Amino acid sequence: MTNRSRVLVVDEDPRSLRALTGQSFDVRLALDVESALAVFGEWRPQLVLADAYGRLMPGLDLCRRLRAFSKVPIVVLSANDAEGAKVAALDAGADDYVTKPFGVNELLARIRAALRRADAVPIEPTHLDVGDFRVDLAARRVHVDGQEVRLTPKEFDLFVYLARRPNRVIEHRQLLEQVWGESSREHPEYLRVFVGQLRKKLERDPSTPRYLATEPWVGYRFNPSASPAM
Repeated sequence: MTNRSRVLVVDEDPRSLRALTGQSFDVRLALDVESALAVFGEWRPQLVLADAYGRLMPGLDLCRRLRAFSKVPIVVLSANDAEGAKVAALDAGADDYVTKPFGVNELLARIRAALRRADAVPIEPTHLDVGDFRVDLAARRVHVDGQEVRLTPKEFDLFVYLARRPNRVIEHRQLLEQVWGESSREHPEYLRVFVGQLRKKLERDPSTPRYLATEPWVGYRFNPSASPAM
C-alpha cells in the first residue's frame, strides 16, 4: 500500500513533471483536455496541475469541465502574470495560480496546501442519482431507466450541470459561461444544438420533451422524472 498522493499533470512543459520527480507523489501526464478527462475518470487523481494557456491544452477549459462534476483541487500554471489572467483562471474553477518560471519549493508548498484543504472537505460522490437518471461521474456515463446512453464529452458536461440543479430554470447565459466559457456568452446556438442532441438521446419523444424543458427566452429546466403521458 502507498500513501503517495495522485497528481495529474496537464502541461506541455517538462519542468512541471521534473518538479514532482522524487517527491511523494504518483504522477501521470496528459497533453490535452480529452486525454486529461479520460485519465481523471480512470485514475481519480487527488490534484490536477494544469497549464492555463498551453498551445495544445487550454487549461481553463479543463477547469470548467472538471468543475461540472468534481471538486478536485486544481493548481494552474501560467507564464502570464497579469491580474486578469489570474482572475479568469480562478473564476474558471482553479484553486491556486502559480506563475512561470516558478520555484520548485514554492510549487510543492502550494500543492501540499491544496491537498490539505481538500482533505478537510467530505469525499465527493462518484455517482449522481436523480429521478430516472444515474450518472457515473468518474466514468462519465449516463443511464436512463437502467439503460446506458452514450454522450459526447460536451453533452455530458452540459447534462451534468443541469442534472445537479433539477427543477430549476437555468438561464442561457449561465449555461454558456459554465459549460463553454465566458467567450461563448453571445453564442446561444451552441445551446440549441447541444440540447437538441441531448433530447434525441434522452427523451422518449424529442418533439415533446419531458426531461429537458425550454423556458422561452430564458433558458432550460431539467425535470429528472418524466411524467406519464396524458
